[in-house]
Formats: sequence, structure tokens, C-alpha cells
Amino acid sequence: MVPLSVGRGQDIRLSSKIQAVCDKTGLFVISFSLDVARTGKVIAEFGRLYEQQYAVALFNKVRFDVEGGGTLQPQLLHRKIPLENKAIFSGSLFQYLEENKKWRNHFLSIPDSHDVKYYDSKASHDRLLHPKGTISCAGYKVLTSMEQYLNLISNSLPGVKAKVGSSPFLKCATPYPLIMWHPYARHYYFCVTTEKEQQKWYMVLQDCVRHSNNGLSDEKKVQTPAFTNAVRLYRQAQGQYGTWEMMCGAPSQILSNLVMEGLLSELRDLISPRLKGKLHERQRNWILISDAVYSLVQAQCQTQYEAVLQKCEANRSSLEASIRTDVDQIITSKEHVTNKIRAVVLPKAEKLLKVSIQPYISSILEALLEPTSRGFFEVREVFFRELVDMSKNVLNEGTKEMHMEKISMLAFHPVKMCSCYEKVMQLSLEGLDQRFDISSPSVFIQRVQILMREQMDNAVYTFEQILHQSLESQGGEDLCKTIQRCQDRVIKKFDYDSSTVRKCFFREALLQIFIPYILKQLNPCFELPRFEELIFEDFSHFILVENIFEEVVLQSVMKDIIMAVKEAAVQRRHNLYRDSIVLSNSDPNLHLLGDNPSIDWAGQYGGDQEEVDGAENDKRMKQVVSLIQTDGTAVLPSESCLEVPGVEDIPEEDGEGRKENGAGEENSENKPLCDQNGFASLKASTGKPEDDNEPEEQQKEEFQATESAGEGEESQAVAEEQPSSKQEESEVLLLPPAAAAQKESEIQETSVAAGAQRLK
Repeated sequence: MVPLSVGRGQDIRLSSKIQAVCDKTGLFVISFSLDVARTGKVIAEFGRLYEQQYAVALFNKVRFDVEGGGTLQPQLLHRKIPLENKAIFSGSLFQYLEENKKWRNHFLSIPDSHDVKYYDSKASHDRLLHPKGTISCAGYKVLTSMEQYLNLISNSLPGVKAKVGSSPFLKCATPYPLIMWHPYARHYYFCVTTEKEQQKWYMVLQDCVRHSNNGLSDEKKVQTPAFTNAVRLYRQAQGQYGTWEMMCGAPSQILSNLVMEGLLSELRDLISPRLKGKLHERQRNWILISDAVYSLVQAQCQTQYEAVLQKCEANRSSLEASIRTDVDQIITSKEHVTNKIRAVVLPKAEKLLKVSIQPYISSILEALLEPTSRGFFEVREVFFRELVDMSKNVLNEGTKEMHMEKISMLAFHPVKMCSCYEKVMQLSLEGLDQRFDISSPSVFIQRVQILMREQMDNAVYTFEQILHQSLESQGGEDLCKTIQRCQDRVIKKFDYDSSTVRKCFFREALLQIFIPYILKQLNPCFELPRFEELIFEDFSHFILVENIFEEVVLQSVMKDIIMAVKEAAVQRRHNLYRDSIVLSNSDPNLHLLGDNPSIDWAGQYGGDQEEVDGAENDKRMKQVVSLIQTDGTAVLPSESCLEVPGVEDIPEEDGEGRKENGAGEENSENKPLCDQNGFASLKASTGKPEDDNEPEEQQKEEFQATESAGEGEESQAVAEEQPSSKQEESEVLLLPPAAAAQKESEIQETSVAAGAQRLK
């Protein structure tokens, strides 16, 4: 390994292979000075924007703490640490090593961080040795065929195309490859021995990518909005207003992607003429060079970002003291400037909305509604099926702890959740790429999938807490009936929360589609700096005209978006509750259980078991996804680093295309019937009729919210719609239309702007 200093005592260690390629192409002469200069320039401009946005975000946080804000209380509990003491998956597969061009058997382990760690052998993992390497999955794509991979790498070097009959880039050890592709970083090549293994590993790796792409933590109320706004403003200054797929990973990774976005084309123009040899050699060398530069850039971004963050954190106390002293005056000054900007911007914004936005709202919302609703209904169906299987298990075997342990991690089981995720993959925004600068719907698809996983975990966690409480108070009598009661309560709560989450997502997604387009059209029309003279100098850190301009634009389009989502809620086929239906304090004592840890079902209810079996079961339960067992196939040796033939010894593959990944494990039994829209009819379904435009008064009469928590428990009210003419007592608060609209507007104005940042 060759060390390369990047400043401040840090260095990047390049392998001898990359070092040789770099020396041949003159990388140290060309790219090192190029990427250092580019990184310094980008981080300097980003740092300036970050300091400005940090002060604004701090003011918004203090104002929220002082004034408060309305938020809808969710009905389901939220687990704070879902994967505590759990691992996602582990197993052995073949990995291609670039250093010696050999395929070797490596052991992969995926902990709760969703990073992929690979070891020489399972023994190395069991002895807690350091992994041979760790893959941070943010920004990667998981591919299952060489054809997909070759299409991507062929586009990375313009003018360098594969000829018919040319030697392949890489010959796989088996017909079932798994390739992790990144636009800048190193690529990883794996192979497995069966199609079933390939499908399971694909689902697991896809889940790792999905989790890593979820964005920055919402718990950092100042740093996260400051960072996302600074990145967005920087890209807008470069003329890039649309969604950005590489807004993923840690801050240093996002900044590295920001640098590479502009650096890569320059580097390619300089390096490409120096690449010699056969096609696949030039492609491979380019990948190595790109990874080396990306590593250099990431190290520099990490150091410089930490310096910017440290500077802002050092000034936080003084800034917060100034805000709390003059918070009322700052708010008054901001409202004055907002009114001035609104008077100038609003006429042109409304004209643009009428011509270019309003005609597209309903069609785009419909494109989002169908696959999203199908996905959430599939989540409901999978959850229901698992509980039915648990009830059958209790009847047949009389035990619940093992099945409950499996249900506890259901949301993080990528194989069982695969059918849910695939429903959302049907989301298509074709035709929007040119008008609204939407290059790919993947940003929205991954966001919906994360929301589905969160709702599934909330439902599972709520169920296990209610069931545990019932067992503590009632014992094991009529266990099946107890499970049924808990199941009904949780499904009703899930229906309400999923409706709230989906409506929030639709508003955020529409904003994410329309706001960049509006800003791009309106920005050249106004001279915003002239409004800065209206701001007192003492308040200039906390009031920025660029932010106010965007807030005015957001408010102008928000009313049309809210109206469109309300109209969609009227249509019963989407199963969205009306905004006038607000579930208030339906289960006041349930949220007291929200701080409880996950239940150790095997420990509390496992009973007396043999020590050996108990130890094996405990070890197995720590892994969410079970090991792959396929009859009649050889299992890869996990205790050794098995070497397989090199590239030159592997015969050519057939030209026939291989089968793509399916929908996961098939379930031919107990599969609920589906209607023409694909929505499952479940035992605990809400029973809504097919009429899409039912009058609101009739819907209110049909909406019920009563449930019984069982003998000895409090009566709990939940949301449920029944096509019954008899009106029962309900604790549901049915607000009049005016009051409901006012309450909904207050809640949406405080939450939707922050929520839209997630999708960027």
C-alpha cells in the first residue's frame, strides 16, 4: 500500500495496482492538483452558505420552541432503537478481488448499521477480527446481470464502446452475479451458486442501499436543515434545480458527490486519452482512477466540513442568546420583509401557477397515489398474514415466543417486505424529466419504501406492547382471542396512521416536483438583494431574502396542492381519511408504553428448554434474515477462503439473458383475494364501498371509532368505518369544515416545508 498525503496529517493508502495505473496516466500530476483546487473551491462556497443557513435554522428552532406547532398525534408507537443487538444477514459468497484478479470465497456480515462488512472467513468474523473491508452502500446500485453493468460502465467513458465479439469486462465464476455499482467509488463483484441465493442477497443489499440513501437524521434540528439548504442553494447557483439522486450518505459523502459532479467530466477529458490497452482494461483502469480520486476528495471534504461545523458550533451560544433576546423583533422584521417580497413576487407566481402548474397537479398526484396506496395495502396484508400464521402456530403447537421473535423484526426482513417494495416500483413519472427536471423517480420510490418500513415497524412494535400488556394482566387464557383483539386494535390504528403518512408524502413530493421548476422560472425575474436594505443589521444573520423568497413561492403553490390531496381523500379507492376526521386521544394510556424496550419473548415466555437448543435458537434469532437452505445444492465452505479459477480459466457464458429478480418468496396459501385494483380484502378491512364520491355527511355517519381492549382493560377508541346505519358512541372528533380546514392548515404549514427537505 502506498500512502498519499492529503493534508492535516491525513493520508490515503492506495493499492499497488491503483498506484501503477495512476503513475501510467499521470494522475498525480493532473488529478491531484485538479481535485484539491476543485474541492477547496466547492467547500469554500458551501461553507459560506452553511454559515448563513446555520443561523437561520437556529432561529427557526428557537422560534418553534417558543411558539410551538401543531402536529397530528400518531396512533401507533414508535420504536426508538429497532435493531438493537440484531444483525440483518450474513453468509458466504464469491467475491472478485481486483488485486489478483481471482474469485475467492468471503464471508459477508451486515450489522444494524446496514454497512456490508466482508471477511476472509466466518472464523475471522466469529473471532471479532477487523473486517477485510467495509462497504458504505449510499449511492450504490445493485445489479444482477453483466448486461446491466456493462451498459452503465460503457456510459462512463464517452467514445469508448464495446465492439461485437470483444472480450468481456469480467467473467463471473457462476451464472448468478451480484454487482454493486457506484458512479464514482469502487465497484464490488459477487457471485452465488443458486438463483434463490441471488434473489435473497439482492433483496438484502437493496435494503442496505435504501437505508443508506434515507438522508440525514431529523434529530439534528439545526445541522440537518442548514446542510440540506446549503447544498440546495449551491446547486441552484450552478443552474441545477431538480432532484438529486446523490443526496445520500453522511455529510462528507454528499459533499464528495457535490465535488465529483463537476470534477468528473474534467478529469475524464484529461485522463481518457491517456488510457491504453484493450477496452475492458481501459474501463477497469478508469474505475480504479475514479475511486482513487473519490477517496482523495472524500478525505478533504471530511476535514474541511468538520472545520466549518466546528466554527458554527463555537458561535452557537452567542447566536442563540441574541435570538432569544430579540425574538419578537426578529419575527416582526421578517414579516415586514415577507410582505414586501410577496407583493412583488405573488402576481408573477400566480400567473405561472395557472399556466404551468395547475394543469399537471391532478395527473401527477394520480401517478403517485396508485402505487403508493398499493404498497401500503401490501404492508397491511403482510402484517395481517404474519399474525394469522402466529394464531395458527399457537393453536397447533401452543407456543408463541418463537413466532413473535420473527414478527418483531418483520419490517427489517427485506425478503418478507419485498412484495411491499415491489408495488411502489410501479411508480412512474414519465414525461416529467424535461418539464420539471425529474431525472428519475427513484428518490420518491425509496422515500415511500422507507415510510412503509417505518409504518410496519410501528405496527409490529405496538402489537407486541399491547399483547405483552394483555398477557401480563390476563395470563395465557384464551390466547388466540387475545391475539385477535390486539390485532384488530393495531390494524385500525395502522389504517389511520398510514392515511396521515401518505397524505403528507403526497404534499412533500408535489412540492419537490414543482418548487424547483417555479424557482428556476422566477429567479431571473427579481433583484432580491435590494430587499436586504429593509433588514436591520443586527437581524441580518437570521433573515435572508433568499429564504423568504422561497417561502413565498412555497406558500403560493401550497394551497393548490392541499386542495388536490383533499379531493383525492374523497375518493374511496385510495382509502385516505378525510381531513375533517381527526382521531383525538383514542388510546391515552398506550403511549405510556412507547419508552419500553422490545420484548424478549424467548426470555420471558420461552419456558424450560434444553440448553443446547436454547443456545442455538438465541444465536439464530439475533439475525433478522434466516440462512439460505436449498436442497440438492452445495453450501459454500465458510471456514476457509476457497479459491476458484481465475478469469482466464472460466469458460465463456452463454449469450442468453438471465431471469431477473422476482417478487421474493411465493405464498400460495392463505393469499387474500384482490379486487380489480389489486387491493387485498382482509378480515379486518375497513369495509368501504366502491362509491368514489360519497357525500361527506354520509361518510361521517359511517365513521366509527370504538374498540374494546378486553376484560379488565380501558375502553379504547380507534378509527374504523363501517357501512352500518346504527350510530354508536365514538370518541372521534368530527370537526366542522371551517375548523378542520384551519387546523389542517396550521399543521401543514409547520411540517410540510421541513418534510420536503427529506426528498432532496
